[in-house]
Amino acid sequence: MRITQESDYALRIVTALAAREGVADAKSLSEETSVSLRFALKILHKLVTGGIVRSFKGVNGGYSLALPASEITMKDVIELIDGPISICRCLTEDEVCTQSADKRECLFHRIFSGVSASVAVKLGRIRISDIVSPDQAFFTLLRELGV
Repeated sequence: MRITQESDYALRIVTALAAREGVADAKSLSEETSVSLRFALKILHKLVTGGIVRSFKGVNGGYSLALPASEITMKDVIELIDGPISICRCLTEDEVCTQSADKRECLFHRIFSGVSASVAVKLGRIRISDIVSPDQAFFTLLRELGV
């Protein structure tokens, strides 16, 4: 599995929003995260549509988190941008297994599925609030996760 650049940038944007009080404009977020304004706007649109970010119109408009940072995980952001976490394309429903007519009988499928699930669980335990304000408990969690 490869986390796309778009997911990487989305994580940066969500973390930047979590670290702020109030509303941030797209230009400021773009500069703060080193994401081009055009790409930041595209990502922000997806984050708004997915319910992670809220947008405000008008002169004092901009963006803020729609949920507390403690309720948003890395997994949430990545899956919103890239779809379900999977380390192999054979795990998608529309992909045909070249090893077996029934994917459940394919050993590679079982291995890749298990590893993907493990990665998803680990990313689901890391909250955006942990990244913004890491404490000793967070570093203990990272050690537990093998990170």
